[in-house]
Amino acid sequence: MLIEKTTAELSRHLKTEGVKIVDVRPVEAYNGWQLKNESRGGHIAGAKSLPAKWLKYIDWIEIVRHKNILPENEIVIYGYAPEETREVAERFLKSGYQKVSVYNHFADEWVVNPSLPMQKLERYKNLVSAEWVNELISGRKPAEYENDNFVLVHSHYRNRDAYLSGHIPGAIDMDTLALEAPETWNRRSPEELEKALLAHGITADTTVVLYGKYMDPDNDDEFPGSAAGDIGAIRNAFIMLYAGVKDVRILNGGFQSWQDAGFEISFSDEPKKQAVDFGVSIPQKPELAVDTPEAKEMIASPNAELVCVRSYPEYIGEVSGYNYIKAKGRIPGALFADCGSDAYHMENYRNVDHTTREFHETEEIWMNNGITPDKHLAFYCGTGWRGSEAWFNAWLMGWPRVSVYDGGWFEWSNDPENPFETGVPLEFENRNQKITS
Repeated sequence: MLIEKTTAELSRHLKTEGVKIVDVRPVEAYNGWQLKNESRGGHIAGAKSLPAKWLKYIDWIEIVRHKNILPENEIVIYGYAPEETREVAERFLKSGYQKVSVYNHFADEWVVNPSLPMQKLERYKNLVSAEWVNELISGRKPAEYENDNFVLVHSHYRNRDAYLSGHIPGAIDMDTLALEAPETWNRRSPEELEKALLAHGITADTTVVLYGKYMDPDNDDEFPGSAAGDIGAIRNAFIMLYAGVKDVRILNGGFQSWQDAGFEISFSDEPKKQAVDFGVSIPQKPELAVDTPEAKEMIASPNAELVCVRSYPEYIGEVSGYNYIKAKGRIPGALFADCGSDAYHMENYRNVDHTTREFHETEEIWMNNGITPDKHLAFYCGTGWRGSEAWFNAWLMGWPRVSVYDGGWFEWSNDPENPFETGVPLEFENRNQKITS
């Protein structure tokens, strides 16, 4: 029989070493959305996010251990519904975890007591669920939405088939090339951005909801990024925020979340509605983008860091990462913020269902690599997509001075006068020695 923890017992466990508190609610609830109209949004301080939805994945136990929830830990599980909490607890027991208990008073005792600590993602409202989008397109007023003007955007890179093969009803398509130039892969000029945004019906006061479709990118393809629309959506979001769109949202998990929710899929080619006046001058937030001269200043500053959001083989110079970039290496002194396997994947920033990774985990990895919120950080990759996604994570967390170095390795490596490094950095070697000794 499962042991039920009291509120007092769980409160005492918050700082007990070896105790893992597990939140099985949807990631949106964990981040801060009040899905059951609770008086406070977010999660119990220190809890790990492990949605009950993930039980259906065959590699569930690998997900659990990847989150450092180990058999020797004492596990306390909570959620919205006792039935769901029990189901997850029983899976833990079947998987060899022996010290498993449940807490069934999150809503009626923990949330309503302001002295009991909770945490949430600072800008959780900019990461929305499929249910939220469904309310929006159905003509209702979803939570945290006060506008009466929105545009739903299916992002892709030169791949309208990704859109026409199935999209959210009412969504228009936007090629990332509308907002970034293929000659440099940087954001387009203010004049070009204004023209492109207006052509898609977007003004500074439009609520823009973006998503993409993950389609198994293959590096052997001519344009691998065409299958990485999930990252392209965040690239578009970054440029829109830079330009001055005030309310930009990302569908957490992209098209996969819409499919998982079982909502209707459309195959129609939605017409774009031309807007007339963007409303403000572009860019409204120039500080979000860093170009090469400023990047060089940041390298020399003790109060700033360039952050490399590339794979480890790219970082140490084994590969360039792209079929159109010959140079291999990294910008000297750049801190490492591992994206995942290659230029078209962000596994280290995503959950198994493509939702954004638990922000505490991302923050911990960054802090261990010297990436801290007290400095001005400029995230970069090869051409801007992965850098934009890492930047978006930091921006969601409310880190105060975060930018994207737009030129990235593509622009940096094209100038032979710019220095570069290859090989394993000394700090990595020292860290590995400490781990193995």
